[in-house]
Amino acid sequence: METDVLIIGGGPAGMSSALAASQNGSKVTLVERDKVLGGILNQCIHNGFGLHYFDEELTGPEFAHRFRKMVEKDKNITVLTDTLVTEIGDKEVSVMGKGGVFNIKCKALILAMGCHERTAGNISLNGTRPMGILTAGTVQKMVNIDGKMVGKDIVILGSGDIGLIMARRLTLEGAKVHAVLEINSTSSGLKRNILQCLDDFNIPLYYNTTIFEVVGKDRVEGVYYGQVDENYNRIESTRKFLKCDTVVLSVGLVPEMQMVKGVKINPKTNGAFVNEHYQTEKEWIFSCGNILHVHDLVDNVALEGKQVGLFASLYAQKKLNNGNLIKVSHSADFSYVLPYTLFEGEEEVEVKFRLKKKVVKSWIVCLSQGNIIAKKYVLAGVPGEMMTFKFSKKGVKDEIIFEVRENGKI
Repeated sequence: METDVLIIGGGPAGMSSALAASQNGSKVTLVERDKVLGGILNQCIHNGFGLHYFDEELTGPEFAHRFRKMVEKDKNITVLTDTLVTEIGDKEVSVMGKGGVFNIKCKALILAMGCHERTAGNISLNGTRPMGILTAGTVQKMVNIDGKMVGKDIVILGSGDIGLIMARRLTLEGAKVHAVLEINSTSSGLKRNILQCLDDFNIPLYYNTTIFEVVGKDRVEGVYYGQVDENYNRIESTRKFLKCDTVVLSVGLVPEMQMVKGVKINPKTNGAFVNEHYQTEKEWIFSCGNILHVHDLVDNVALEGKQVGLFASLYAQKKLNNGNLIKVSHSADFSYVLPYTLFEGEEEVEVKFRLKKKVVKSWIVCLSQGNIIAKKYVLAGVPGEMMTFKFSKKGVKDEIIFEVRENGKI
């Protein structure tokens, strides 16, 4: 097969980028390993999706359905479901699907494969390995799709959004969620999910706390848990036992970058380094969505995919104009600022970032040659929220540095 823009991943990032590339006149092929488009949205039956993209509150399946219908109606988009990518070559991708094993040649490639969950092995969870230790996404699929209950007495490790949402979901299904344990001093989940999924159901959230040891032979029988210091060392004097039959892990997501070779990876996001047009070091390979950096809202994933679909289409048409690069860096107050390089020019650009710690009544400032070229006031910012900053690049030719000025000082 041959196509202009090839997209791997049929979730919200992949579908929105496919629509944008098609609308710009490119022939698009969308490859998805599952039987149906939609990605993780198909098992997210709670509402809260679509407020920014469709100006309407939808459930995950409803959000996915809207995109799926638009993709199916678009004659410029070829959809290959039940198709697995086996290798990424030089402007050529090998796939295996219902049509057999074949190659797809492309002019531009968009990576939109999303993330996978970190497991007990990834975090070196101490103790035995009995039945009843599950990731939050697995629990979500078992309860929402398969209609199976995972346990009666639950402890959730980590306060990521999926874990918070499943705390509520399991409670509604009759389980007792005894606690959510978060090793950090702040949650990685959205504030609204803490309020709606924990506070509304009187589920305690313990910060600076983790599982010291899982106990059980055939099935989980309980956990020893306790507090940690600022260096994540256990404070043994705080050790307590909590009886439970299930441990749900919500301890982070890892971008699906294993198959992508020759692309520089940012160790802070585990996604690719990209420029202003979301191009990786291999300029024909673009990246968007959760495979690039973990988003807080699916709407933001779709909006980013829309941007990248246009950029990839312009590249395939040899209309994407680059220029001299400007490096983007940041102070230790940030986990990351993305994109990592900008192009010289006069247009407005949007950067995305996550803070490393909570800030209150502070300024986010953008510096070039020691001068503030843009600033944004933040009443309250937390690591769990992805933030954006728009500013003009006019006259900027040197490195841009982002800093946090606390207590309203600029």
